Formats: sequence, C-alpha cells, structure tokens
Amino acid sequence: MVFSSLVFLCFFLPVCLLFYYISPSGLKNTVLLLFSLLFYMWNKPEYVFLILFSITLNYIGGICIGRCSRRPVRKAAFITVLCANILLLVIFKYADFIITNINLIADKSLPLTNIILPIGISFFTFQGISYICDVYTGKCPCCTRPVDTALYISLFPQLVAGPIVKYNEISRELSERHTGVHDLSEGIMRFIAGLSKKVLIANVLGETADGIFNMADRGIDCPSAWIGITCYTLQIYFDFSGYSDMAIGLGRLFGFTFPENFNYPYISRSITEFWRRWHISLSTWFRDYIYIPLGGSRRGNRSLHILIVFFITGLWHGASWNFILWGMMYGVLLVIEKPLSKTAAYEKIPSFFKWALTMLIVMTGWVLFRAANIKSALKYILMMYGIGSLPPNTAHFSYAYYLDARLICTLIAAFLASVPVFKQKFNYLCGKYISIRILQIILAFLLLVTCIIYIANSVYNPFIYFQF
Repeated sequence: MVFSSLVFLCFFLPVCLLFYYISPSGLKNTVLLLFSLLFYMWNKPEYVFLILFSITLNYIGGICIGRCSRRPVRKAAFITVLCANILLLVIFKYADFIITNINLIADKSLPLTNIILPIGISFFTFQGISYICDVYTGKCPCCTRPVDTALYISLFPQLVAGPIVKYNEISRELSERHTGVHDLSEGIMRFIAGLSKKVLIANVLGETADGIFNMADRGIDCPSAWIGITCYTLQIYFDFSGYSDMAIGLGRLFGFTFPENFNYPYISRSITEFWRRWHISLSTWFRDYIYIPLGGSRRGNRSLHILIVFFITGLWHGASWNFILWGMMYGVLLVIEKPLSKTAAYEKIPSFFKWALTMLIVMTGWVLFRAANIKSALKYILMMYGIGSLPPNTAHFSYAYYLDARLICTLIAAFLASVPVFKQKFNYLCGKYISIRILQIILAFLLLVTCIIYIANSVYNPFIYFQF
C-alpha cells in the first residue's frame, strides 16, 4: 500500500485515525501497531513474518544488551544481534547479486534464489540496528515493553520509505506523547503538501523521464537526453521528499515528531552541502553508526572512512553495480573536495558556477541511478554531452515531441518548489495575516481534491524508493 492510493486515503487512514483517537491512552500503541502490521501485509501478507522476526530479534537483543552487567556478554549479545540484522538484509536483498557475481567471476552456474525484495526491509532493518546500537552505547535504556519496540520498528508512516528515525530520537514519544490541535493542523497540511509533490509533480515528470530513458537505446537526441535527466532529477526529489513529507505529517497526527529528510538539496553549491541536504536521515545514520565508529575525521584515515561509508551508501540503495559506482563516485568527490575547498582559488569561484558544477555532477550521477545497467548509463551520459551518436537510419523522437504544455508547466512548478524562497515568503505571510492562512487552508483542500481526482484517473503512480 502506498500513501498516494485511494485505498489508503479513503479507507485505511480514516479508519486508523478513528480507532486511534477513540482508544484509551494505554491502548493507542497497540492499535497503531496492529494497523502498521496490516499496512505492511496489504500486498504481501507472508512478509509480515519477516518483520515480526526482526521485531523479536531486536527486542530480545535489546533486553540482553541493556540488562546484562558483564561487559563481555553485553558485547557478544550486541555483535550477535547486529550480525543477525545484517544477515537478514544480505539474504533478502543481496543474495542473488552475490550469486550472480560469483557465477561471473568463478565461471559457475549456481542457481539464483529469486527472492522478491520485501518492501522497506532496508529501512526497518536500519531502525533495528539503531535501537540495539543506542542501547549498547548507553544513549537510551532498553525498551521493556514489546509493543513499544514493535511499534518503533514497524510504525507505518515511515515503515517502507523513511525517514529513518533513530531510537534515541523517538524513545520518549513511544511511551508518552500528546496530539494537540496544532499538531493535527500541521500534520494535515504537511501530508497534503507531500501528496501534491508526489502526485502532481513527480508522477507527471516521471512519465516523461520513463519515456525518454526507455527510448535511449533506440535513439534520442542530445536535448531529449537533457530533458529526460532533468525530469528524473526533479522526479526523484519530489517523489522521495513528497513521501517524506507525508510520513512526517502522518507522524504529527499520531503525536510523533520525525526528523526532516530534505532541505532543498538542489540549491547546494558543493557535493558536501548536497549530502547535508539530501536524505538527511540516511546521511546522519551512516555518520552516527558507521563513519564515527570507524574513527571519523579524528583517528585513522578519514578518506578511507568516507569511501567505506559511500560504498555502503551505494550498496544500500540497491544490489547493483550501478548503485555501487554511484556511491563511490560521491565518495571520491568528497575526498577530493575537502582539501580543494580550502584553497584560495576555490573560494574565488562565483557561487553560481559552484552551484552549476554541483548540479551537473548530481544530474550525471542520477543517470547511474536510473539506467538499467552501467553500459546503458554510459551510453546515456555520452548522448547528454553530445558524444554519443544515433545509429544510422534510425527513427528517433526529437526534444519537441516531449515538450508539451503540461510538461513545461510542471517543470516550472517543480523549479519554483525546489527553492526555499517562495515557501519562506508564504509562511511569513501566513503567520502575519489571517486571510493568507485561510487562503492556505482553501488551497490545501483544493490540492487534496485535485490529487484524489488525479489518482482516480491515472494508472501511473510509481514510487521510486520502494525498490530500496
């Protein structure tokens, strides 16, 4: 089930809210847990046993780690549960990738498992790891109530696509939280904003991006290649940030405060800044649980630590060499950028050129993210820069075929929504003038109705990050 579906909007969410708010305070977590498990079971009921195993593993592991006074035993329990979490991810996400590469390197013919990737496994596994790490390092005590541990790992607003919430950020709210009128108002507004990003911008741009990338092997011209990657660059941002906004809004409705996940990454003027603004919850997770434990920048080889983190970042996004190369590209760039940014020559470069170069790198990187394989990605990149040539006597679509009025209007809206100026000005006016606040409420209602109409009349409603 996805948030941008009629089943969720018109049935699941209203019923869940109704049962949640009429339940006594002592049962609210139980009600929310049951609805979270139902949410996860909707398309693949059998995978509920996987998440129940993850919950049981981390609950028992947390108790053993938190209550044991002997350090060697605590450490052994921690390593055991950590390895079990990683093994779960390896089996269900990377087994076929590993087997395929073994077959290729060793000239074997080992059979593939053909396991279907469970939705959200990367997210709820990372949440489980966060829990046992926070208990082991003493950032918070172990959770003694199984319902609270289960709810933390399976909470449906951020179960399948984040943001990744560290246990120490949410432990208090699991046991005690309050939802006021302000929370409800802000939660609804945030959810509608995210839904609009997803349905009215990301889906429209995604149709064009898919069409161009699917035609790339047959032949597209250079402008079409740039239109395709521009659409995908904006699609992946509005798709994922829209889903994060919906998750944050839903969290507010149930009394949870989730961390921000995006902070206008496309205004970045360096790769370092981009990663401070893009998928913030994932970046901070890798920083807290991998980069710093490796030694960070204080001990050991900082460059090696960055490369390890971004190798894992790429691998986390998918069992493919495309993603590994994408991650390593950023790791190498960050290693180079750090000393370069301290030079006098770099500081003299105008901000516009820094931004343009950063966006050029980011957009080129997204080709690796979107293409079916490295060969297709390389071919597409060559077309972008006018190096690749079309096969002789090949009929192809020119850029004019794709640039219709609907796409142009959506691109303009996407460009405006990807910079903070207009949102900041609008929020300022809403806080100062009650009439603007009323206008915001009316606009939100109209956007919600428009999204529902669009969803009801469209069969194109993908979600990019479900594959991760």
